[in-house]
Amino acid sequence: MIWCSGWKLASAVSNAGCLGLIGSGSMYPDVLQEHIRKCKSATTKPFGINVPLLYSQVDEVFRIIIQEKVNIVFTSAGNPLKWTSYLKDNGITVVHVVASVKSAIKCQEAGVDAIVAEGFEAGGHNGKEETTTFTLIPMVSEATNLPLIAAGGIATGKGMLAAMALGADGVQIGTRFVASVESSAHPAFKQKIIEATDGSTFLYLKKLAPVRLLKNKFSAQVADMEEQCAGIAQLKELLGSQRAKKGMFDGEAEEGELEIGQICGLVHNVKPAAEIISEIINEFKEAKRKLQKTEY
Repeated sequence: MIWCSGWKLASAVSNAGCLGLIGSGSMYPDVLQEHIRKCKSATTKPFGINVPLLYSQVDEVFRIIIQEKVNIVFTSAGNPLKWTSYLKDNGITVVHVVASVKSAIKCQEAGVDAIVAEGFEAGGHNGKEETTTFTLIPMVSEATNLPLIAAGGIATGKGMLAAMALGADGVQIGTRFVASVESSAHPAFKQKIIEATDGSTFLYLKKLAPVRLLKNKFSAQVADMEEQCAGIAQLKELLGSQRAKKGMFDGEAEEGELEIGQICGLVHNVKPAAEIISEIINEFKEAKRKLQKTEY
């Protein structure tokens, strides 16, 4: 949710009864501190911070989180063993995002409080194993005994029910909330999302770090370079330093990087976060009722 989930979206989600997360991966530490303080002013409910552990200033980010007394952190993109004890010693609940059973077991050994198991369908950076949510969730559930949150390819109440049937205790939803009123994504990016169909995304940059993107002029350049067996240095040069910001935040819909999940094909409008949540919960309850009435 880099460039998309700031204090406005996180507070709106929390105010609607879920756990809003500020995506810190696109923020300098001082910008994150500003978002935390604004979020506190906008909600009295709990909210958390997603922190990619590979972020170069992660130590400063954690110092600010502790200073501001945010007590929920979702870590990702790194080894949970390095920071989990430190965060827990400071009274923080730690949830780590994984894309494989092996990583989930490491999370349990590291002492995290819960796991997000994110399938191949998810937007942004994905696991190299390319394991889908439908297979990942039951395997992680079998291999660990921690609370399990499903992610990747979930944007509806029916998807939420399916994830729970597979062994999840809850769900994490990203793509649907990118196309929300409170999302900080550029309107041009939101429009591309609601125009998307089932074949509008693809997994690129496997030589660097697999990332799911909407197809556009930039992604076509990436695909062409990969087909020509471009090296890592060439791909990094094409990416540049601000390609994701150009696409998702600045609205350069063809020249920028547009990270989004496969489920964007089911996103048909931009709505307030509270309305999205209400629709998901109502659909979940209705789908559950229908299953309970079905005789097999």
